[in-house]
Amino acid sequence: MVGILLNWGGAAAGTVVNLPAPSLKGRMSVEEALQTRRTIRRFGHRALSLAQLSQLLWAADGVTDPKRGYRSAPSAGALYPLDLYVAVGERSVADLPPGVYHYLPDQQGLELITPDDIRKELAKAALYQSWMAEAPIMMVITGAYARCTRKYGERGVLYTHIEVGHVGQNLFLQAEALGLGAGIVGAFENQEVSQIMNLPTAQEPFLIMPIGYKH
Repeated sequence: MVGILLNWGGAAAGTVVNLPAPSLKGRMSVEEALQTRRTIRRFGHRALSLAQLSQLLWAADGVTDPKRGYRSAPSAGALYPLDLYVAVGERSVADLPPGVYHYLPDQQGLELITPDDIRKELAKAALYQSWMAEAPIMMVITGAYARCTRKYGERGVLYTHIEVGHVGQNLFLQAEALGLGAGIVGAFENQEVSQIMNLPTAQEPFLIMPIGYKH
Protein backbone atom coordinates (compact mmCIF):
# COMPACT_ATOMS: atom_id res chain seq x y z
CA MET A 1 0.00 0.00 0.00
CA VAL A 2 1.52 3.31 -1.07
CA GLY A 3 0.63 6.89 -0.23
CA ILE A 4 -1.28 6.10 2.95
CA LEU A 5 -0.89 8.36 5.96
CA LEU A 6 -1.22 6.11 8.98
CA ASN A 7 -3.71 6.74 11.75
CA TRP A 8 -3.41 5.61 15.36
CA GLY A 9 -5.32 2.43 14.62
CA GLY A 10 -2.13 0.73 13.44
CA ALA A 11 -1.16 -0.84 10.14
CA ALA A 12 0.28 -4.00 8.69
CA ALA A 13 3.97 -4.56 8.03
CA GLY A 14 4.87 -3.48 4.52
CA THR A 15 2.62 -0.42 4.58
CA VAL A 16 4.37 2.56 2.98
CA VAL A 17 3.90 6.16 4.10
CA ASN A 18 4.74 9.06 1.81
CA LEU A 19 6.61 11.75 3.74
CA PRO A 20 6.29 15.53 3.30
CA ALA A 21 8.70 17.05 0.82
CA PRO A 22 11.92 18.28 2.49
CA SER A 23 12.73 21.96 2.74
CA LEU A 24 15.82 23.31 0.99
CA LYS A 25 16.11 26.44 3.13
CA GLY A 26 16.30 26.63 6.92
CA ARG A 27 16.55 29.20 9.68
CA MET A 28 20.07 28.27 10.82
CA SER A 29 23.28 28.43 8.83
CA VAL A 30 25.69 25.51 8.56
CA GLU A 31 28.21 27.56 10.55
CA GLU A 32 25.73 28.10 13.39
CA ALA A 33 24.81 24.42 13.47
CA LEU A 34 28.49 23.47 13.67
CA GLN A 35 29.05 25.94 16.49
CA THR A 36 26.12 24.81 18.63
CA ARG A 37 26.01 21.05 17.94
CA ARG A 38 26.51 18.88 21.00
CA THR A 39 25.80 15.23 21.78
CA ILE A 40 22.51 15.13 23.71
CA ARG A 41 21.59 12.52 26.31
CA ARG A 42 18.47 14.10 27.85
CA PHE A 43 15.31 14.60 25.86
CA GLY A 44 11.96 16.25 26.42
CA HIS A 45 8.68 14.41 25.88
CA ARG A 46 7.46 16.62 23.03
CA ALA A 47 6.48 14.82 19.84
CA LEU A 48 8.12 15.54 16.49
CA SER A 49 6.14 16.44 13.41
CA LEU A 50 6.09 14.23 10.35
CA ALA A 51 7.75 17.09 8.45
CA GLN A 52 10.65 17.14 10.92
CA LEU A 53 11.13 13.39 10.57
CA SER A 54 11.07 13.69 6.80
CA GLN A 55 13.65 16.49 6.91
CA LEU A 56 15.97 14.46 9.14
CA LEU A 57 15.83 11.41 6.89
CA TRP A 58 16.35 13.40 3.71
CA ALA A 59 19.27 15.32 5.20
CA ALA A 60 20.85 12.08 6.41
CA ASP A 61 20.86 10.21 3.11
CA GLY A 62 18.04 11.45 0.90
CA VAL A 63 18.07 11.90 -2.86
CA THR A 64 19.38 15.31 -3.95
CA ASP A 65 19.76 14.60 -7.67
CA PRO A 66 16.86 12.44 -8.90
CA LYS A 67 18.22 12.15 -12.45
CA ARG A 68 21.52 10.60 -11.35
CA GLY A 69 20.36 9.19 -8.03
CA TYR A 70 22.89 11.09 -5.95
CA ARG A 71 22.18 11.54 -2.24
CA SER A 72 22.98 14.04 0.49
CA ALA A 73 25.87 11.90 1.82
CA PRO A 74 28.83 11.02 -0.45
CA SER A 75 29.29 7.34 -1.28
CA ALA A 76 32.23 5.53 -2.89
CA GLY A 77 31.23 4.81 -6.49
CA ALA A 78 27.69 6.01 -5.65
CA LEU A 79 27.00 2.46 -4.45
CA TYR A 80 25.15 3.50 -1.26
CA PRO A 81 25.71 0.49 1.01
CA LEU A 82 23.79 2.06 3.91
CA ASP A 83 20.16 1.87 4.99
CA LEU A 84 18.32 4.02 7.50
CA TYR A 85 15.76 2.73 9.95
CA VAL A 86 13.82 4.72 12.52
CA ALA A 87 12.34 3.38 15.75
CA VAL A 88 9.31 5.53 16.58
CA GLY A 89 7.82 5.59 20.06
CA GLU A 90 4.18 5.76 21.13
CA ARG A 91 2.81 9.20 20.15
CA SER A 92 6.35 10.35 19.39
CA VAL A 93 5.71 11.56 15.83
CA ALA A 94 2.43 13.26 14.95
CA ASP A 95 0.25 11.15 12.63
CA LEU A 96 2.63 8.20 12.73
CA PRO A 97 2.05 5.11 14.91
CA PRO A 98 4.90 3.52 16.87
CA GLY A 99 7.02 1.02 15.05
CA VAL A 100 10.22 0.28 13.18
CA TYR A 101 10.31 1.93 9.76
CA HIS A 102 12.70 1.55 6.83
CA TYR A 103 13.53 4.75 4.95
CA LEU A 104 12.95 4.63 1.18
CA PRO A 105 15.09 7.46 -0.24
CA ASP A 106 13.96 7.11 -3.85
CA GLN A 107 10.36 7.95 -2.96
CA GLN A 108 10.91 9.87 0.29
CA GLY A 109 8.82 7.36 2.16
CA LEU A 110 8.79 4.96 5.09
CA GLU A 111 8.00 1.26 5.01
CA LEU A 112 6.62 -0.22 8.24
CA ILE A 113 8.70 -3.21 9.37
CA THR A 114 7.05 -3.94 12.70
CA PRO A 115 4.35 -1.99 14.62
CA ASP A 116 6.12 -2.12 17.98
CA ASP A 117 7.76 0.52 20.17
CA ILE A 118 11.21 -1.04 20.59
CA ARG A 119 13.06 1.90 22.18
CA LYS A 120 13.48 0.20 25.57
CA GLU A 121 14.67 -2.99 23.93
CA LEU A 122 17.24 -1.08 21.89
CA ALA A 123 18.45 0.73 25.02
CA LYS A 124 18.85 -2.64 26.75
CA ALA A 125 20.79 -4.03 23.77
CA ALA A 126 22.99 -0.91 23.95
CA LEU A 127 24.44 -2.03 27.29
CA TYR A 128 21.43 -0.75 29.26
CA GLN A 129 21.82 2.92 28.30
CA SER A 130 18.34 3.81 29.52
CA TRP A 131 18.60 7.49 28.54
CA MET A 132 18.20 6.45 24.90
CA ALA A 133 14.60 5.36 25.43
CA GLU A 134 13.62 8.91 26.44
CA ALA A 135 14.09 10.13 22.87
CA PRO A 136 10.93 10.06 20.72
CA ILE A 137 12.82 8.46 17.84
CA MET A 138 16.02 6.51 17.29
CA MET A 139 17.73 6.52 13.93
CA VAL A 140 19.60 3.30 13.21
CA ILE A 141 22.21 3.33 10.46
CA THR A 142 22.86 -0.10 8.95
CA GLY A 143 24.96 -1.28 6.06
CA ALA A 144 25.44 -4.16 3.63
CA TYR A 145 29.18 -4.47 2.91
CA ALA A 146 28.60 -6.51 -0.25
CA ARG A 147 27.20 -3.50 -2.09
CA CYS A 148 30.60 -1.85 -1.81
CA THR A 149 33.04 -4.77 -1.68
CA ARG A 150 31.78 -6.18 -4.96
CA LYS A 151 33.57 -3.27 -6.65
CA TYR A 152 36.30 -2.31 -4.19
CA GLY A 153 37.10 -5.61 -2.47
CA GLU A 154 38.03 -5.42 1.21
CA ARG A 155 38.63 -1.69 0.81
CA GLY A 156 34.87 -1.41 0.47
CA VAL A 157 34.51 -2.18 4.18
CA LEU A 158 36.46 0.97 5.02
CA TYR A 159 34.45 3.01 2.50
CA THR A 160 31.23 1.79 4.11
CA HIS A 161 32.44 2.89 7.55
CA ILE A 162 33.44 6.30 6.19
CA GLU A 163 29.97 6.74 4.77
CA VAL A 164 28.40 6.04 8.17
CA GLY A 165 30.28 9.08 9.49
CA HIS A 166 28.94 11.27 6.71
CA VAL A 167 25.34 10.23 7.37
CA GLY A 168 25.73 10.62 11.13
CA GLN A 169 27.10 14.15 10.81
CA ASN A 170 24.28 15.07 8.44
CA LEU A 171 21.82 13.95 11.11
CA PHE A 172 23.60 15.91 13.82
CA LEU A 173 23.57 19.14 11.83
CA GLN A 174 20.02 18.83 10.55
CA ALA A 175 18.73 18.05 14.04
CA GLU A 176 20.46 21.17 15.36
CA ALA A 177 19.05 23.30 12.55
CA LEU A 178 15.53 22.07 13.41
CA GLY A 179 15.90 22.99 17.07
CA LEU A 180 16.36 19.36 18.06
CA GLY A 181 19.22 17.42 19.60
CA ALA A 182 20.85 14.12 18.72
CA GLY A 183 22.82 11.54 20.65
CA ILE A 184 25.07 8.89 19.21
CA VAL A 185 25.60 5.30 20.38
CA GLY A 186 28.07 2.77 19.04
CA ALA A 187 28.18 0.46 22.06
CA PHE A 188 25.60 -2.26 21.53
CA GLU A 189 25.21 -5.97 20.85
CA ASN A 190 24.94 -6.20 17.07
CA GLN A 191 23.04 -9.47 17.00
CA GLU A 192 20.51 -8.30 19.57
CA VAL A 193 19.86 -5.06 17.69
CA SER A 194 19.43 -6.98 14.44
CA GLN A 195 16.93 -9.35 16.03
CA ILE A 196 14.96 -6.62 17.78
CA MET A 197 14.64 -4.67 14.53
CA ASN A 198 14.14 -7.70 12.30
CA LEU A 199 16.96 -6.56 10.02
CA PRO A 200 17.87 -8.47 6.85
CA THR A 201 20.75 -10.88 7.46
CA ALA A 202 23.03 -8.99 5.06
CA GLN A 203 22.72 -5.73 6.99
CA GLU A 204 24.96 -4.81 9.92
CA PRO A 205 23.90 -2.16 12.47
CA PHE A 206 26.56 0.56 12.84
CA LEU A 207 25.12 3.48 14.79
CA ILE A 208 22.05 4.35 16.84
CA MET A 209 21.18 8.05 17.07
CA PRO A 210 18.39 9.04 19.48
CA ILE A 211 16.82 12.36 18.40
CA GLY A 212 14.30 14.70 19.97
CA TYR A 213 13.78 18.03 21.66
CA LYS A 214 16.49 18.90 24.17
CA HIS A 215 15.51 18.62 27.83
